[in-house]
Amino acid sequence: MISRNLRHFRVFLAAVDLGSATRAAEACRISQPAATQALQRLGRDSGGALFERSRDGIEPTPRGAVLAARIRRGMDRLDAALAEIAPRLVLTATSAQLSALSAAAEAQNFTLAARALGLAQPTLHRAVARLEREAGRPLFERTASGLVPTRACRDLAQATNLAFAEFDQAEADLAEFDGRESGRIVIGSLPLGRSVVLPEALARFRALRPNQLVTVIDGPYDEMLGQLRRGRIDVIFGAMRDPLPIADIVQEPLFSDHLTVVARPGHPLAGAGTVPLDRLGHHAWAVPRPGTPSRAQFDEAFDRRGMSLPQGVVECGSILLMRELLVRSDMLGCISGQQAGAELQRGLLVRIDVGVDWPARAIGLTHRAGWVPTAAQALLLDEIRAAAPAQPPLAFDR
Repeated sequence: MISRNLRHFRVFLAAVDLGSATRAAEACRISQPAATQALQRLGRDSGGALFERSRDGIEPTPRGAVLAARIRRGMDRLDAALAEIAPRLVLTATSAQLSALSAAAEAQNFTLAARALGLAQPTLHRAVARLEREAGRPLFERTASGLVPTRACRDLAQATNLAFAEFDQAEADLAEFDGRESGRIVIGSLPLGRSVVLPEALARFRALRPNQLVTVIDGPYDEMLGQLRRGRIDVIFGAMRDPLPIADIVQEPLFSDHLTVVARPGHPLAGAGTVPLDRLGHHAWAVPRPGTPSRAQFDEAFDRRGMSLPQGVVECGSILLMRELLVRSDMLGCISGQQAGAELQRGLLVRIDVGVDWPARAIGLTHRAGWVPTAAQALLLDEIRAAAPAQPPLAFDR
């Protein structure tokens, strides 16, 4: 494991840029032996030599170049946020202090933040207080309801999270360099993804990378978007948002999808031909949760016809739960056609034609702007693209 010693990272990048440990020491205002020791420690942590000697000094080995690319991305982001608060912080802030600040900003409580990091509360409090002293201003407002991070504090916590995500990716890059599988890939999966495309993509990926750790997280879009932006999730797969919810993410459409209405086999409406939606307002429905693109389309279909929304509604995004509700009742379900595909093919559900021309929805990948995936992450993304239905994606130029 690479120790997240920010001073060592600065010395390393200076040595890469200046081609000399001596000049790196001067630039970082430390002794030459201290610089040499920092570079040796980082080399041991990284699993091999980071520099080789040349006629003009030292230059990074291929391993060193791999590490430098990741470390520079993280440090550039971090230093910009530190300098915005106080230039002195660029020289004095430590990774432990920044971890404490990030946890406190998220929990808005020192005790909960300390618990999340496995620290004693006084230890975490001292780390944040030290940062505030160096900054020359408070980074939290203490209120009766808890800690409220200032705008500068939120920006620094965000930069810390993303910088640390880059450092995690550095570990994976070095493992790849040595032919090992390391690190964790975290996929945020919306309902369509986890029932159709992701299982196929993950099976293909596992055959290629049998030891790579992959975590699939599901939940509401807004929660996963926050985790994505903090570097806790690498990519989200599922229905895209239009308009783009925030400018620091990128959406890649893979295919388009339409809603469909489903019911149990033997339902009174099964095989009845087209049943206008106007006749179905009194039925009980299982529909997606509010705030999702699917639910917006469902609500709009009733609104366009001047109809009130059905009263007997169960809100859920899981095809498994919806299926079990439908087979036990005469409820109707409204869900993604792709998501319900397996249930329809197996005869577990049947499609009900309600005469609605449902608008197409773009389904695809969402990641942070400027994100550079590791080799393993890129391979999994390729497998998701390959497992997506072979149809032209909805035009989605965002």
